[in-house]
Amino acid sequence: MTDKKTFDAIIIGGSYAGLSAAMALGRSLRHVLILDSGNPCNKQTPHSHNFITQDGVKPHQISELAKEQVLTYDTVKFIRDEAVSGHKSNSGFVIKTKSEMEFSSRKLIFATGIQDIMPDISGFSECWGISIVHCPYCHGYEIRNKKTAIYADIPKAMHLAPLVKNLTDNLILIIPNKTDLKAEEIQKLKKHNIDIIDHQITKIEHQNGRLQNISFSNGKKRSFEALYAALNFKQHSSIPEELGCKLSEQGYIEIDLFQKTTVEGIYACGDNSGMMRSVANAVYSGNITGAMVNAELANEQF
Repeated sequence: MTDKKTFDAIIIGGSYAGLSAAMALGRSLRHVLILDSGNPCNKQTPHSHNFITQDGVKPHQISELAKEQVLTYDTVKFIRDEAVSGHKSNSGFVIKTKSEMEFSSRKLIFATGIQDIMPDISGFSECWGISIVHCPYCHGYEIRNKKTAIYADIPKAMHLAPLVKNLTDNLILIIPNKTDLKAEEIQKLKKHNIDIIDHQITKIEHQNGRLQNISFSNGKKRSFEALYAALNFKQHSSIPEELGCKLSEQGYIEIDLFQKTTVEGIYACGDNSGMMRSVANAVYSGNITGAMVNAELANEQF
């Protein structure tokens, strides 16, 4: 397959979702190309959790084993390269890479993930995925009972508060727009002895990514061991939009129950199209996508 340029499906993104889709397709004898830039969003996270059989394993070890297993299927090809553009063709789609290679396929799968937008706060990005985290299911057990803060807008903070309160009694919310809190929200927080800091974060002090202190715009400093942060994000790849795929109001690629986007022949899976952001969910959605793409190819041929 070294010189093959035309495939049944091209998968853009070769992490958990993309590899899972590729396995389903490879086992169905489909000729598949995986293009991956080698820049996963969880590259700084020390351990993956809440994924049965892989709990506590380093994320890169999971993806390396997955890649090794997927590539035992000789119809699957993996290229370390970045997809930079794409267009529709008479037979499907053409994808161009950063190294100026071109490949064509009948179907496209985007498993490209999302890119977190780091706030302009000193020390924040160094702690991301280590002691500043996004998900109580992925990280909560490991930081249980620690002095913890939640940094988010009001809806996201109020969503996280009961989940995190279940894991620690030492919890504070950091909500700079505190005045927008509803009376019933304030009462609920008081009932559970959750205080609110209504100042902006100006600096994160840490030791090798382990949170120590948070400085605020009023000049004060507080010690914390863990911080949940709900960050804004953008799509890691602009190609889906360029091909006409619709995004939701939240910024995810819109898909139906079968992982199909709004463009015929294009599918999406993993973090780019779902709010449940975890390795386990990425694998699940990739597996479904591979099966759905194979079914569509089979029905077209039958």
